[in-house]
Amino acid sequence: MNSIDAVILEVADLAAANRFYSALLGPDSPHLRLRASGTPTTGFRGFTLSLVVSQPGNADALIKAALDAGATSLKPASKSLWGYGGVVQAPDGTIVKIATSAKKDTGPVSQEFDEFVVLLGVEDVKATKHFYADRGLTVGKSFGGKYVEFATGAGHVKLGLYKRRGLAKDVGVSAEGTGSHRLVLSGVAGPCKDLDDFVWEASASAPLTATV
Repeated sequence: MNSIDAVILEVADLAAANRFYSALLGPDSPHLRLRASGTPTTGFRGFTLSLVVSQPGNADALIKAALDAGATSLKPASKSLWGYGGVVQAPDGTIVKIATSAKKDTGPVSQEFDEFVVLLGVEDVKATKHFYADRGLTVGKSFGGKYVEFATGAGHVKLGLYKRRGLAKDVGVSAEGTGSHRLVLSGVAGPCKDLDDFVWEASASAPLTATV
C-alpha cells in the first residue's frame, strides 16, 4: 500500500537545498532525498509538495521556517472555506503548500505535520490513474477526471493526481513550463516514466536513509 518510498528532488545547489529542507522538515526526514542536477527547466515543473498540518498555528510556524530559510511567498497564509494555509516556493524552485482544514488551534504550536503529499499535475487524470493502477498502486479516492488520490499507510508519502492547469492555479502560478520536472519518485511503480514524463525508480530493498 505504500506506493512511494521517497521523493527525490533534483537541485542545482545541493548544499543550499539541504539547508532549506533541513530547516523546513528537520534533518532526518524520511520523506525526502536530494540529488544534484543541472538539467534545464523553466516555469512550472508540474508538481507540488504539500504539508498537511493539524492546526493554523502549525501552518504559520512551517511557513515562517520556510521564509526564514529563503523561500518566496506565492500565496500568503489566509483563511478560506476549506480551512487555512499558504504556498511558498523553495530556493530550488519546488512549490510547497502548507495547509490545514482546521479553523483554530487546539494545542501547542509546532512545526509538526500530519501528511506529506506529492501532487502531480497531469494532462489526463483518468488515463494516468489507470497507468498507475496497472503498476500496483491502489486508488483511495477518485473524483472523475479532476483528482485522484492513491492509498498509502500512515506516516508515508501520499500521492495525488490533479489537472496540471488546476494545480498551477491552486498554488498561484502559470501552468507554462518546459524541461525537466526535476523530480524522481522511488516506489512500487518504478522503474518507469509515466504519461507526463514523471520518472520513477524501483523501490529500494533496504530502508532508505534520508539526506535532508
